[in-house]
Amino acid sequence: TPKGFEADHADIDLLRYKQFIVVRKFSDDQVLAPDFHNLVINTFSDMRPFLDYMTEILTTDANGLEI
Repeated sequence: TPKGFEADHADIDLLRYKQFIVVRKFSDDQVLAPDFHNLVINTFSDMRPFLDYMTEILTTDANGLEI
C-alpha cells in the first residue's frame, strides 16, 4: 500500500502501480506519409495533460506542497 493511502482504498489496485506509460502505435503508411510530423505533434499534444498531471503529483505532497 502506498504511503498515505488506506489498504482498503477503492482504487488500491491502481495505486500500487509503480509505472505508467502512454503508447500510440503508428502504421507503416502513417509513418511514411508526408504529413507524419503533424500526427506526431498532435499525439504529443494529446499526451500533454497526462504528463502535466504526472509531473504535478510526483513533485508535490498530499497537501499540494512541493516535495
